[in-house]
Amino acid sequence: MAGWGARVRTANYHRKMTSLDLARELDATDPLAEYNGRFVPADEQSLLAYLDGNSLGRPLKASAERLQEFVTGQWATRLIRGWTDEWMQWPHLIGDAIGSAALGAAPGQVIVGDSTTVMLYKLARAAIAARPGRSEIVIDTDNFPTDRYIVEGIADELSMTIRWIETDQSTGISTEQVEAAVGPATALALFSHVAYRSGFIADMQAITASVHVAGGLVLWDLSHSVGSVPVLLDACDVDFAVGCTYKYLNGGPGAPAFAYVRERLQDGVSQPIWGWLGRRDSFEMAHGYEPADGIRRFISGTPPIISMIPVRAGIELVAEAGIDRIREKSVALTEFALKVVDGWAPELGVTIGSPRDSTVRGGHVTICRSDFRELTPALWDEGVIPDFRAPDGIRLGLSPLSTTFVELHRGLAAIEAAAARR
Repeated sequence: MAGWGARVRTANYHRKMTSLDLARELDATDPLAEYNGRFVPADEQSLLAYLDGNSLGRPLKASAERLQEFVTGQWATRLIRGWTDEWMQWPHLIGDAIGSAALGAAPGQVIVGDSTTVMLYKLARAAIAARPGRSEIVIDTDNFPTDRYIVEGIADELSMTIRWIETDQSTGISTEQVEAAVGPATALALFSHVAYRSGFIADMQAITASVHVAGGLVLWDLSHSVGSVPVLLDACDVDFAVGCTYKYLNGGPGAPAFAYVRERLQDGVSQPIWGWLGRRDSFEMAHGYEPADGIRRFISGTPPIISMIPVRAGIELVAEAGIDRIREKSVALTEFALKVVDGWAPELGVTIGSPRDSTVRGGHVTICRSDFRELTPALWDEGVIPDFRAPDGIRLGLSPLSTTFVELHRGLAAIEAAAARR
């Protein structure tokens, strides 16, 4: 599959083939094509194109089967014994699987449990507490809203100062901006690896190094990276990271998030939500809180076992397909989307709100027009499902294991037609 992106860019379909011909050829030669059949099929009468895999991934057949088996099997037959059989270890086992297949993280550094918001709060507070005497948090203005709100709440709670970095919505945070913003007062810097609006990929290694030079710690949000863009947390010397599992990992609505904590930091930091399961010897129910050793201290309450079943199926699929091959197809899908949109009539007024350079573009492409907010519900009614992001962007979320090129073509054709009608 190597070179797919370049192949799409150089295909002259205006003379030799139509864009639909190219889509069919790309599907016919796709080494990952078989994975599309692993997903629960949609009703083609009501769903023409699903282009929102970066918000909610499609369900896997394996998830449906395993959920049914769990209810009638382990839950029904083992009941409370399931906790000591194996459930208590699921946060660790699934965390290690995510770390290995998608995060470049050695075992013992990733755990699955709470929502992304709760994980962000716990890790941010842990990082700040590990840098006593420092009073500033650094974050960019176009980070995902939850990330910004969490920082605002913590700053208010601890009487800290937020140092905002103004970022271009069509690109993202740069190393130079971070270097200019961090300093001796920096306790924590929080950034998204892939920008939720534009899809821009931040330079994780260089930015992390810049924060470390200033003596601060870094927390990365990987929600738009995991399962789509290769991540190398250990190699980049990252301190903390969080991410959701319901996008490219297909964990389902509200699936639990994961937290990464660098091994060398684990026993020296403390997260603020002390629950029974994060305590040493949980079942002793003893008086007073003593944090567990290692990554387990970042768990708080009872793990959402049923919700972890689809997450496990999703990360196993990513591991089987291979994150590098997934990335290659992701680049090809986004290149195809750009090529098709570039061929639209200029009078449509549609512009590109994502990087054109695939090396700094994640798994989605944003296209912009002033009336896309009003146009999106009409597309949904037609069975074409992208999503809208203010002020004027339609995001094309392309999930490599479930999105085909022909499906993407159908969706783009519908968007073009709807834009022309308006």
